[in-house]
Amino acid sequence: MMNIHPISTQSAAIQTKDLHFYYGDFHALKNVNLEISKNKITALIGPSGCGKSTFLRTLNRMNDFIPHTRTEGEIFIDDLAITSPLTDVVELRKRVGMVFQQANPFPLSIYDNIAYGLRIHGKKDKQAMNRIVESSLRAAALWEEVKDQLDQPATRLSGGQQQRLVIARALAVQPDILLMDEPTSALDPISTKKLEKLIISLKEKYTIVIVTHNMQQAARISDHTAFFLNGEIVEYSDTKALFSNPQKEKTKQYIMGEFG
Repeated sequence: MMNIHPISTQSAAIQTKDLHFYYGDFHALKNVNLEISKNKITALIGPSGCGKSTFLRTLNRMNDFIPHTRTEGEIFIDDLAITSPLTDVVELRKRVGMVFQQANPFPLSIYDNIAYGLRIHGKKDKQAMNRIVESSLRAAALWEEVKDQLDQPATRLSGGQQQRLVIARALAVQPDILLMDEPTSALDPISTKKLEKLIISLKEKYTIVIVTHNMQQAARISDHTAFFLNGEIVEYSDTKALFSNPQKEKTKQYIMGEFG
């Protein structure tokens, strides 16, 4: 068994124990033992098909939507065993928000995109909703850009603005954790820089797990980094240590660009 120990004395927001995941007969995740610290940014790196996005989706049960899949082992969010069949998956996804590679605003107004999740969870007070919409857009560094066009279609926003809108939508339901799957891969360098600055600021309130193919991005914004290869964690450590002094030869080869 591969033992992955916590890399700080902080309590873990997420813990996986002997986690395996299968797409039919394909063994996509193998014995993943990982502790992710609260209020830190943890980057998942590795070549395409190594399991990092699959792992990310196990953390809010998004893989449940894929037929013929199977999870073995345990995942804890704080003390909640989320792999239990008794888990309220709707409530789980409220606690663990997700931002995808392509911005996916709903075909609604900017305001209604943010309010959507609030309404699903039963909030009806218009004044309270107005406050949450504004605070969520402020938290996503978007309020000043859209405050006079809240009734306009969200699809009119630029790509970078749409991605920040999607983050605001996730924040509106007050999650504890944000999962981000390649959130800047479709953005230009200026929008990427804005979004990276936003992500760094968000860790004051949220635990963030980000999948990225961009090793420079992982080095810039993350506190901890896990290197995945063939469904396993090869190395997990403080980001600066992992990039400056990798302990595993495979990690060194990947960082040096010898494969990937």
